[in-house]
Amino acid sequence: MIALFTDFGLRDPYVGQVKARLAMLAPGVPVIDLLHEVPDFNAHAGAHLLAALAPGFPRDSVFLAVVDPGVGTPRGTVLMQADGHWFVGPDNGLLSVVAARAAETSLWRIVWRPDTLSATFHGRDLFAPLAAALGRGEFPGDRLDPVDALGVEFDAGDLSRVIYVDHYGNAWTGVRGNPPIGAVRAAGTGFVHADCFGAVGKGEGFWFVNSAGLVELAVNRGSAAATYGLKLGDRVEVERAS
Repeated sequence: MIALFTDFGLRDPYVGQVKARLAMLAPGVPVIDLLHEVPDFNAHAGAHLLAALAPGFPRDSVFLAVVDPGVGTPRGTVLMQADGHWFVGPDNGLLSVVAARAAETSLWRIVWRPDTLSATFHGRDLFAPLAAALGRGEFPGDRLDPVDALGVEFDAGDLSRVIYVDHYGNAWTGVRGNPPIGAVRAAGTGFVHADCFGAVGKGEGFWFVNSAGLVELAVNRGSAAATYGLKLGDRVEVERAS
């Protein structure tokens, strides 16, 4: 299984081009559109989203992860195995939270370059062929050199900011819901806790631990982003329960 995790969006041809390349190189291997609305150019937010979402996939899943504003520059490219999952993408911090939280990690620098390589589309030309090889069950060792560490590493602790706003207007944070939370405050507002949307009245705001294990700010049948003016990068104050 190959899971796509990108900031490409779905209006443009990029996702289709990547999937066409995967279909040619790994026919019959399932390709899952995990997320194509990672905040644009934001490897930091993407790193926390990827770390939250990847554990829900079966062992040996391959994540083709591309949030790559430095594409075409000398920034590194990397293949990683972490706790039984494979990851292919730029070495710009995007894979670093997964790496830091994993019990077992192996890393390789991608040294291979295809005969045709667009300076602006390594997702299709460089990363997709490697993801396809892994999806076929083949390790492309002749295209790699082992390395001891990633070149760019973000702090793997909780990120107390809004890292994603979904189409409902729910604001995901980079704060994990375990251990227990005592209080949550954002945009000058203290949010009450509820386990689900129906536990509060229509139009009421609350926080909950979402299905990816992250603290999320929401409004029942409304938009937390619109109601409270929440946006990507906003700080969120979280107190742990004593």
